[in-house]
Amino acid sequence: MLPTLRPLLRRRTVLTGALSLGALAALGTPGRAWAADAPEITDCDSWGARQPTSPVRVLPTSPEKIVVHHTATPNVADYSQKRSLVLARAIQNYQMDTNGWIDTGQHFTVSRGGFVTEGRHESLNSLLGGSETVEAAHCTGQNRVAIGIENEGTYSTVEPRTEQYESLVALCTYICRQYGVDAYQIYGHRDFNATACPGDRLYALLPKLRSDVAARVGGDPVGPMWTVLRPGDTGERVRILQHLLLQHGAQVPVDGSFGPATESALRAFQTRSETVLDGVAGAQTWNQLSTPVSQGAAGQAVRAMQGRLHSLGYDTPVDGLFGPGTRSRVAAFQKARRLPADGSVDARTWSRLLA
Repeated sequence: MLPTLRPLLRRRTVLTGALSLGALAALGTPGRAWAADAPEITDCDSWGARQPTSPVRVLPTSPEKIVVHHTATPNVADYSQKRSLVLARAIQNYQMDTNGWIDTGQHFTVSRGGFVTEGRHESLNSLLGGSETVEAAHCTGQNRVAIGIENEGTYSTVEPRTEQYESLVALCTYICRQYGVDAYQIYGHRDFNATACPGDRLYALLPKLRSDVAARVGGDPVGPMWTVLRPGDTGERVRILQHLLLQHGAQVPVDGSFGPATESALRAFQTRSETVLDGVAGAQTWNQLSTPVSQGAAGQAVRAMQGRLHSLGYDTPVDGLFGPGTRSRVAAFQKARRLPADGSVDARTWSRLLA
Protein backbone atom coordinates (compact mmCIF):
# COMPACT_ATOMS: atom_id res chain seq x y z
CA MET A 1 0.00 0.00 0.00
CA LEU A 2 1.30 3.45 -0.88
CA PRO A 3 2.10 5.67 2.12
CA THR A 4 -0.20 8.38 0.75
CA LEU A 5 -3.17 6.03 0.96
CA ARG A 6 -2.99 5.41 4.69
CA PRO A 7 -4.54 8.66 5.99
CA LEU A 8 -7.38 8.37 3.47
CA LEU A 9 -8.18 4.77 4.34
CA ARG A 10 -7.87 5.34 8.07
CA ARG A 11 -10.21 8.35 7.91
CA ARG A 12 -12.92 6.37 6.16
CA THR A 13 -12.56 3.09 8.07
CA VAL A 14 -13.09 4.62 11.50
CA LEU A 15 -16.37 6.15 10.34
CA THR A 16 -17.87 2.65 10.34
CA GLY A 17 -17.80 2.52 14.14
CA ALA A 18 -18.87 6.12 14.56
CA LEU A 19 -22.04 5.58 12.56
CA SER A 20 -23.35 3.07 15.06
CA LEU A 21 -23.84 5.87 17.56
CA GLY A 22 -27.30 7.41 17.72
CA ALA A 23 -25.69 10.83 17.98
CA LEU A 24 -28.61 12.75 16.57
CA ALA A 25 -31.55 10.74 17.83
CA ALA A 26 -32.86 13.70 19.79
CA LEU A 27 -32.99 16.07 16.84
CA GLY A 28 -36.33 17.02 15.42
CA THR A 29 -37.26 17.41 11.76
CA PRO A 30 -34.34 19.03 9.93
CA GLY A 31 -34.66 22.43 8.35
CA ARG A 32 -34.16 22.82 4.64
CA ALA A 33 -32.37 25.52 2.68
CA TRP A 34 -33.26 25.67 -0.98
CA ALA A 35 -33.78 27.93 -3.96
CA ALA A 36 -35.70 27.55 -7.22
CA ASP A 37 -34.37 24.36 -8.85
CA ALA A 38 -31.89 23.44 -6.09
CA PRO A 39 -32.08 19.99 -4.51
CA GLU A 40 -33.22 20.03 -0.90
CA ILE A 41 -30.16 20.39 1.32
CA THR A 42 -30.14 20.15 5.12
CA ASP A 43 -27.85 22.86 6.44
CA CYS A 44 -25.31 22.53 9.25
CA ASP A 45 -27.47 24.19 11.90
CA SER A 46 -30.38 21.88 11.15
CA TRP A 47 -28.40 18.66 11.59
CA GLY A 48 -26.74 19.93 14.77
CA ALA A 49 -23.21 20.56 13.51
CA ARG A 50 -20.51 21.66 15.92
CA GLN A 51 -18.94 25.01 15.25
CA PRO A 52 -15.59 24.98 13.41
CA THR A 53 -12.52 25.23 15.62
CA SER A 54 -11.27 28.16 13.54
CA PRO A 55 -12.93 30.37 10.92
CA VAL A 56 -13.87 28.69 7.66
CA ARG A 57 -12.19 30.38 4.70
CA VAL A 58 -14.59 31.64 2.05
CA LEU A 59 -12.73 32.42 -1.16
CA PRO A 60 -13.99 35.17 -3.51
CA THR A 61 -13.82 32.87 -6.53
CA SER A 62 -16.04 30.21 -8.07
CA PRO A 63 -14.93 26.57 -8.12
CA GLU A 64 -13.61 25.04 -11.33
CA LYS A 65 -14.74 21.44 -10.82
CA ILE A 66 -16.55 18.84 -8.72
CA VAL A 67 -14.85 15.87 -7.03
CA VAL A 68 -16.97 12.81 -6.21
CA HIS A 69 -16.12 10.57 -3.21
CA HIS A 70 -17.57 7.60 -1.35
CA THR A 71 -17.41 7.29 2.43
CA ALA A 72 -16.20 3.65 2.26
CA THR A 73 -18.65 2.80 5.07
CA PRO A 74 -21.21 -0.07 5.04
CA ASN A 75 -23.99 -0.01 2.46
CA VAL A 76 -26.69 0.27 5.09
CA ALA A 77 -30.37 -0.47 4.47
CA ASP A 78 -31.51 2.49 6.57
CA TYR A 79 -32.52 5.04 3.95
CA SER A 80 -34.23 7.46 6.32
CA GLN A 81 -33.64 11.15 6.69
CA LYS A 82 -32.56 10.58 10.29
CA ARG A 83 -29.78 8.31 9.05
CA SER A 84 -28.43 11.14 6.89
CA LEU A 85 -28.18 13.32 9.99
CA VAL A 86 -26.35 10.64 11.97
CA LEU A 87 -23.97 10.27 9.04
CA ALA A 88 -23.28 14.02 8.85
CA ARG A 89 -22.52 14.20 12.57
CA ALA A 90 -20.32 11.08 12.55
CA ILE A 91 -18.24 12.40 9.66
CA GLN A 92 -17.75 15.75 11.35
CA ASN A 93 -16.82 14.23 14.70
CA TYR A 94 -14.23 11.94 13.17
CA GLN A 95 -12.69 14.55 10.92
CA MET A 96 -12.45 17.13 13.70
CA ASP A 97 -11.48 14.84 16.60
CA THR A 98 -9.23 12.36 14.81
CA ASN A 99 -7.95 14.19 11.74
CA GLY A 100 -7.67 17.48 13.59
CA TRP A 101 -9.50 19.37 10.85
CA ILE A 102 -11.38 22.56 11.65
CA ASP A 103 -14.69 21.16 10.36
CA THR A 104 -16.12 18.53 8.01
CA GLY A 105 -13.80 18.07 5.03
CA GLN A 106 -16.27 17.94 2.12
CA HIS A 107 -18.87 20.50 1.06
CA PHE A 108 -21.87 18.16 0.74
CA THR A 109 -22.88 14.56 1.50
CA VAL A 110 -25.47 12.36 -0.24
CA SER A 111 -26.88 9.56 1.94
CA ARG A 112 -27.91 6.11 0.77
CA GLY A 113 -31.49 7.34 0.94
CA GLY A 114 -30.71 10.27 -1.36
CA PHE A 115 -30.82 12.98 1.34
CA VAL A 116 -28.29 15.78 0.92
CA THR A 117 -26.61 17.48 3.86
CA GLU A 118 -24.23 20.41 4.03
CA GLY A 119 -20.74 19.38 5.15
CA ARG A 120 -18.36 22.25 5.83
CA HIS A 121 -20.03 25.38 7.19
CA GLU A 122 -20.84 28.14 4.66
CA SER A 123 -20.83 25.68 1.74
CA LEU A 124 -24.57 26.06 1.18
CA ASN A 125 -24.56 29.85 1.47
CA SER A 126 -21.68 30.02 -1.01
CA LEU A 127 -23.49 27.72 -3.43
CA LEU A 128 -26.69 29.74 -3.25
CA GLY A 129 -24.70 32.93 -3.89
CA GLY A 130 -22.93 31.40 -6.87
CA SER A 131 -19.69 33.39 -6.69
CA GLU A 132 -17.66 32.09 -3.71
CA THR A 133 -15.99 28.82 -2.74
CA VAL A 134 -15.37 27.44 0.73
CA GLU A 135 -11.85 26.10 1.14
CA ALA A 136 -12.27 22.46 2.13
CA ALA A 137 -10.20 19.37 3.01
CA HIS A 138 -11.48 16.57 0.78
CA CYS A 139 -8.85 16.25 -1.98
CA THR A 140 -5.19 17.28 -1.72
CA GLY A 141 -4.34 19.85 -4.37
CA GLN A 142 -7.97 20.68 -5.15
CA ASN A 143 -9.43 22.02 -1.92
CA ARG A 144 -9.50 25.65 -3.09
CA VAL A 145 -10.91 24.98 -6.56
CA ALA A 146 -13.23 21.95 -6.33
CA ILE A 147 -16.54 21.17 -4.63
CA GLY A 148 -16.29 17.85 -2.77
CA ILE A 149 -19.30 15.52 -2.57
CA GLU A 150 -19.26 12.44 -0.34
CA ASN A 151 -21.62 9.57 -1.16
CA GLU A 152 -22.51 7.30 1.74
CA GLY A 153 -21.43 3.71 1.17
CA THR A 154 -18.71 1.61 -0.46
CA TYR A 155 -18.90 1.36 -4.25
CA SER A 156 -16.02 -0.93 -5.15
CA THR A 157 -18.23 -3.83 -6.28
CA VAL A 158 -21.78 -2.42 -6.27
CA GLU A 159 -23.33 0.76 -7.62
CA PRO A 160 -25.14 3.41 -5.58
CA ARG A 161 -28.89 3.07 -5.17
CA THR A 162 -31.01 4.76 -7.82
CA GLU A 163 -32.29 7.34 -5.31
CA GLN A 164 -28.77 8.21 -4.25
CA TYR A 165 -27.52 8.51 -7.83
CA GLU A 166 -30.46 10.71 -8.82
CA SER A 167 -29.75 13.04 -5.89
CA LEU A 168 -26.09 13.19 -6.94
CA VAL A 169 -27.15 14.16 -10.48
CA ALA A 170 -29.46 16.87 -9.13
CA LEU A 171 -26.79 18.26 -6.81
CA CYS A 172 -24.09 18.29 -9.51
CA THR A 173 -26.52 19.93 -11.93
CA TYR A 174 -27.29 22.71 -9.50
CA ILE A 175 -23.60 23.26 -8.69
CA CYS A 176 -22.79 23.48 -12.41
CA ARG A 177 -25.60 25.97 -13.01
CA GLN A 178 -24.79 28.16 -10.04
CA TYR A 179 -21.06 28.34 -10.67
CA GLY A 180 -20.85 27.93 -14.45
CA VAL A 181 -18.89 24.67 -14.09
CA ASP A 182 -18.81 22.50 -17.22
CA ALA A 183 -20.24 19.01 -16.83
CA TYR A 184 -16.98 17.48 -18.07
CA GLN A 185 -15.30 18.93 -14.96
CA ILE A 186 -16.87 16.27 -12.71
CA TYR A 187 -14.12 13.97 -11.46
CA GLY A 188 -13.52 11.17 -9.01
CA HIS A 189 -11.14 11.49 -6.07
CA ARG A 190 -8.72 9.03 -7.71
CA ASP A 191 -8.31 11.43 -10.64
CA PHE A 192 -6.13 13.53 -8.34
CA ASN A 193 -4.85 11.48 -5.39
CA ALA A 194 -3.49 7.96 -4.85
CA THR A 195 -6.69 6.42 -3.50
CA ALA A 196 -9.31 3.86 -4.49
CA CYS A 197 -12.06 6.43 -3.83
CA PRO A 198 -14.84 6.65 -5.03
CA GLY A 199 -14.76 2.89 -5.66
CA ASP A 200 -14.51 1.11 -9.01
CA ARG A 201 -18.26 0.96 -9.65
CA LEU A 202 -19.03 4.58 -8.79
CA TYR A 203 -15.96 5.73 -10.70
CA ALA A 204 -17.19 3.77 -13.73
CA LEU A 205 -20.49 5.68 -13.47
CA LEU A 206 -18.82 9.09 -13.82
CA PRO A 207 -19.09 9.26 -17.65
CA LYS A 208 -22.84 8.66 -17.26
CA LEU A 209 -22.99 11.25 -14.48
CA ARG A 210 -21.26 13.81 -16.70
CA SER A 211 -23.62 12.98 -19.57
CA ASP A 212 -26.72 13.18 -17.36
CA VAL A 213 -25.63 16.55 -16.00
CA ALA A 214 -24.71 17.83 -19.48
CA ALA A 215 -28.18 16.86 -20.70
CA ARG A 216 -29.57 19.36 -18.18
CA VAL A 217 -27.02 22.18 -18.35
CA GLY A 218 -25.66 21.78 -21.89
CA GLY A 219 -22.13 21.35 -23.13
CA ASP A 220 -19.89 18.46 -24.10
CA PRO A 221 -19.41 15.96 -21.24
CA VAL A 222 -16.19 14.46 -22.67
CA GLY A 223 -13.26 15.32 -20.44
CA PRO A 224 -9.53 15.75 -21.08
CA MET A 225 -7.50 12.91 -22.60
CA TRP A 226 -3.92 13.20 -21.43
CA THR A 227 -0.65 12.35 -23.16
CA VAL A 228 1.73 10.31 -20.99
CA LEU A 229 5.33 11.53 -20.70
CA ARG A 230 8.15 9.38 -19.34
CA PRO A 231 11.85 9.80 -18.55
CA GLY A 232 13.76 9.89 -21.81
CA ASP A 233 11.09 11.82 -23.72
CA THR A 234 12.05 15.08 -25.43
CA GLY A 235 10.34 17.96 -27.20
CA GLU A 236 7.82 20.73 -26.69
CA ARG A 237 5.51 18.56 -24.57
CA VAL A 238 8.33 18.10 -22.08
CA ARG A 239 8.83 21.88 -22.06
CA ILE A 240 5.17 22.24 -21.08
CA LEU A 241 5.73 19.81 -18.22
CA GLN A 242 8.82 21.72 -17.08
CA HIS A 243 7.08 25.11 -17.22
CA LEU A 244 4.13 23.77 -15.22
CA LEU A 245 6.46 22.28 -12.62
CA LEU A 246 8.08 25.71 -12.32
CA GLN A 247 4.62 27.23 -11.94
CA HIS A 248 4.12 24.93 -8.95
CA GLY A 249 7.38 25.91 -7.28
CA ALA A 250 9.85 23.35 -8.64
CA GLN A 251 13.40 24.12 -9.71
CA VAL A 252 13.94 22.52 -13.11
CA PRO A 253 15.60 23.57 -16.38
CA VAL A 254 13.29 24.20 -19.34
CA ASP A 255 15.29 22.29 -21.92
CA GLY A 256 12.73 19.91 -23.43
CA SER A 257 14.56 16.87 -22.07
CA PHE A 258 12.90 14.56 -19.53
CA GLY A 259 16.10 13.75 -17.69
CA PRO A 260 16.99 13.11 -14.04
CA ALA A 261 16.37 16.72 -12.95
CA THR A 262 12.86 16.75 -14.41
CA GLU A 263 12.07 13.31 -12.98
CA SER A 264 13.25 14.40 -9.53
CA ALA A 265 11.14 17.58 -9.69
CA LEU A 266 8.13 15.58 -10.86
CA ARG A 267 8.47 13.04 -8.06
CA ALA A 268 8.68 15.84 -5.51
CA PHE A 269 5.50 17.36 -6.96
CA GLN A 270 3.75 13.98 -6.89
CA THR A 271 4.68 13.58 -3.23
CA ARG A 272 3.27 17.00 -2.33
CA SER A 273 0.07 16.49 -4.31
CA GLU A 274 -0.43 12.87 -3.13
CA THR A 275 -0.62 11.46 -6.63
CA VAL A 276 0.81 8.06 -7.55
CA LEU A 277 4.56 8.40 -7.02
CA ASP A 278 5.95 6.93 -10.26
CA GLY A 279 7.96 9.71 -11.93
CA VAL A 280 5.65 9.55 -14.96
CA ALA A 281 3.43 12.42 -16.12
CA GLY A 282 0.09 10.68 -16.59
CA ALA A 283 -3.54 11.71 -16.18
CA GLN A 284 -3.46 12.07 -12.39
CA THR A 285 -0.36 14.27 -12.48
CA TRP A 286 -1.65 16.41 -15.36
CA ASN A 287 -4.95 16.92 -13.54
CA GLN A 288 -2.97 18.42 -10.65
CA LEU A 289 -0.50 20.39 -12.79
CA SER A 290 -2.83 21.93 -15.40
CA THR A 291 -3.44 25.37 -13.95
CA PRO A 292 -6.26 27.18 -15.81
CA VAL A 293 -5.11 30.44 -17.40
CA SER A 294 -7.01 33.22 -19.15
CA GLN A 295 -6.50 36.78 -20.30
CA GLY A 296 -4.69 38.79 -17.64
CA ALA A 297 -2.69 35.84 -16.31
CA ALA A 298 1.11 35.77 -16.28
CA GLY A 299 3.85 33.31 -15.43
CA GLN A 300 5.24 29.91 -16.33
CA ALA A 301 1.91 28.30 -17.19
CA VAL A 302 1.29 31.05 -19.76
CA ARG A 303 4.78 30.51 -21.20
CA ALA A 304 4.06 26.79 -21.48
CA MET A 305 0.88 27.43 -23.42
CA GLN A 306 2.42 30.11 -25.65
CA GLY A 307 5.42 27.95 -26.50
CA ARG A 308 3.18 25.08 -27.51
CA LEU A 309 0.94 27.31 -29.64
CA HIS A 310 4.03 28.71 -31.37
CA SER A 311 5.34 25.19 -32.10
CA LEU A 312 1.94 24.29 -33.60
CA GLY A 313 2.10 27.19 -36.08
CA TYR A 314 0.21 29.87 -34.15
CA ASP A 315 2.52 32.90 -34.23
CA THR A 316 2.49 33.58 -30.50
CA PRO A 317 5.11 35.59 -28.56
CA VAL A 318 6.43 33.54 -25.65
CA ASP A 319 6.55 36.28 -23.02
CA GLY A 320 4.50 34.80 -20.19
CA LEU A 321 1.83 37.50 -20.53
CA PHE A 322 -1.70 36.46 -21.48
CA GLY A 323 -2.88 39.46 -23.48
CA PRO A 324 -5.52 39.91 -26.20
CA GLY A 325 -3.19 38.52 -28.89
CA THR A 326 -2.61 35.32 -26.97
CA ARG A 327 -6.31 35.04 -26.30
CA SER A 328 -7.17 35.25 -30.01
CA ARG A 329 -4.60 32.55 -30.82
CA VAL A 330 -5.98 30.29 -28.08
CA ALA A 331 -9.48 30.78 -29.49
CA ALA A 332 -8.23 29.92 -33.00
CA PHE A 333 -6.59 26.75 -31.65
CA GLN A 334 -9.78 25.79 -29.81
CA LYS A 335 -11.90 26.33 -32.89
CA ALA A 336 -9.58 24.12 -34.93
CA ARG A 337 -9.85 21.40 -32.28
CA ARG A 338 -13.66 21.75 -32.05
CA LEU A 339 -13.56 23.07 -28.50
CA PRO A 340 -15.58 26.02 -27.17
CA ALA A 341 -13.58 28.97 -28.53
CA ASP A 342 -13.64 31.10 -25.38
CA GLY A 343 -9.92 31.95 -25.41
CA SER A 344 -9.31 30.52 -21.92
CA VAL A 345 -7.11 27.49 -21.28
CA ASP A 346 -8.85 24.95 -19.05
CA ALA A 347 -7.98 21.28 -18.48
CA ARG A 348 -9.52 20.14 -21.75
CA THR A 349 -7.60 22.75 -23.77
CA TRP A 350 -4.38 21.83 -21.95
CA SER A 351 -4.93 18.18 -22.89
CA ARG A 352 -5.42 19.09 -26.57
CA LEU A 353 -2.25 21.22 -26.50
CA LEU A 354 -0.37 18.16 -25.30
CA ALA A 355 -1.91 15.78 -27.84
